[in-house]
Amino acid sequence: MKENSKRLMSLDVLRGLTVAGMILVNNSGGRNTFAPLRHADWNGLTPCDLVFPFFLFMVGISTYLSLNKFHFNVSGGVIRKIFKRTVVILLIGWAIHWFGNACGGDFFPFDHLRLTGVLPRIAVCYCIVSLFALYGNHRYTLSIATILLIGYAILLLTGNGYINDESNILAIGDRYLIGESHLYTKRPIDPEGLVSTIGAIAHTLIGFHCGKLISRTHKTDEKVLQLFLIGFVITAIGLLFTFALPLNKRIWSPTFVLVTCGLAASLLALFMYIIDIKGKKKWTRFFLIFGVNPLFLYVGSEVLAIVFGHTGLKTSIYNGISSVMGDGCMASATYAISFMLLLGAIGYPLWKKKIYINIFCQWNSW
Repeated sequence: MKENSKRLMSLDVLRGLTVAGMILVNNSGGRNTFAPLRHADWNGLTPCDLVFPFFLFMVGISTYLSLNKFHFNVSGGVIRKIFKRTVVILLIGWAIHWFGNACGGDFFPFDHLRLTGVLPRIAVCYCIVSLFALYGNHRYTLSIATILLIGYAILLLTGNGYINDESNILAIGDRYLIGESHLYTKRPIDPEGLVSTIGAIAHTLIGFHCGKLISRTHKTDEKVLQLFLIGFVITAIGLLFTFALPLNKRIWSPTFVLVTCGLAASLLALFMYIIDIKGKKKWTRFFLIFGVNPLFLYVGSEVLAIVFGHTGLKTSIYNGISSVMGDGCMASATYAISFMLLLGAIGYPLWKKKIYINIFCQWNSW
């Protein structure tokens, strides 16, 4: 079937929304934060819990669209690009962790440097799904994702997967595979641990399948209908099984995968309808700024957050805002919004001049 190569602005807008959202929720000013800007303590789902899975869903879509340009033909050049991008994302993720330690005076933290995190998880999922795209049969994408989720569900149910302590099979597996000193230290369960990446891989595969739907469907209204349909179905299935497998971001539970992928597909369909069909685009500029240089701005936010934290600038700014507003939650939200706007200001001239810093992978150039 002939592929549809028309670019959809809605993809950049949703990607930008997720990046802006990640920057917002990761940079609250103080301890007091409005509930929607906090992750669920354990089981449950908040708006804050949606931003990273939405981005990972978009990674799956963009992986399909990117490799589709090569017709999924296996070649040395394509394989090298996949591994190069994977290694670059991993190294940048680890460099951010190193930078945080170095700013605290620990220049050689290699015996306790965290090896997991947002960027390492993206790298692993991107690499595995890209290799599947080249060597696997795309007709079985959802079947493989389903098998992964069922297997992961069994692992969680039989291995104390919903217990938030060190007896959890995820904690045990991560300690064995990576080493306790290289994991997230603030909680028993690493929220981006290696074992829970099973769920994240299935998550990215669902995004990959949606990328196939987008690419192989000619009319935009048909794309919208198919995305709404798949979004509704997998959200409903996810909610149906929450009685046995609660929603849980920290372990990336199977129901969390289904519900967040379903919501992401539905939101993308809504954006397609508003932007690409109805042509209402004036409101999209802010999110496009983040959407065309997503990981560059995300990494920039992480680096700036470390600098602001270690220099005391964050505390000074937050205290100044708090002294004016009085309310801790409002001051924290104001700081977070201001920080996000700062990154938007950095990205604006790049967007204006159509400068796309594809140091990670060309997810926004299909």
